[in-house]
Amino acid sequence: MLLFLLLSGLSYAQSNKVPSYFGVHYKALFPNNFVGSKSLTLNNQEFSSTCIQKRGYAIGATVRAGITKLIAFETGINLIHRNFNLQMSVADSNQFAERDLSFLSYDIPLNCLIYIKLNKTWYANASLGISAVYKPSTIGAVNNLEGSHSFIHTGYVDYKKKFSADFNGNVGFEFRSKSSGFFYLGGAVQIPLEPLFYLAGMYKYQGYELTDIDSVSGAFLSLDLKYFFPITKSNGSTFKPGPIE
Repeated sequence: MLLFLLLSGLSYAQSNKVPSYFGVHYKALFPNNFVGSKSLTLNNQEFSSTCIQKRGYAIGATVRAGITKLIAFETGINLIHRNFNLQMSVADSNQFAERDLSFLSYDIPLNCLIYIKLNKTWYANASLGISAVYKPSTIGAVNNLEGSHSFIHTGYVDYKKKFSADFNGNVGFEFRSKSSGFFYLGGAVQIPLEPLFYLAGMYKYQGYELTDIDSVSGAFLSLDLKYFFPITKSNGSTFKPGPIE
């Protein structure tokens, strides 16, 4: 898919006056309660379990297809790595456990990008769009404590909703150099339109069970770093004539 995007972007750049670019990027994810609740608590009688979303990251490749000098279409493919911390306990007892979980997803953003030219080399830009998201698998953890006490957690994705959509927006600044490429720094928000996954928690002790289920959002703000490679133009023929020619 990355090879297809790269070839498509390069062929588009060669056939239009407005150039297109291929790049790579890294995102540092910062979950917070401004864009969605970063914590979830399951309660059933004395059983309590709290899931807290921690910092994560995303890496990927980007193709920016120019439409006009100030408007572009941006797409690509990303691997998003979210981290969670589970804290589980039973009231009026010394039964307590803690566990970290990670959840992976893939997304393909489809964004409309608008530039604002500040001077010859600096641009501000903003984009809005939708991301097509694929969530390949479920996650789970089992904590076996002394005395046959167990905490069991499963973050599962409905098989009908492994493909979903997220809303995303970006604002940032970039420095452009014809010889060195584009360097971008900005911020972004990504809000799932469907729950990221459903968290099921269970406490077991000698046949006694307590369970609860709720949905995890997975929304986040991020700090984005992007680099777009410069366009190099070849001089003359790519292949040298052979002796037969």
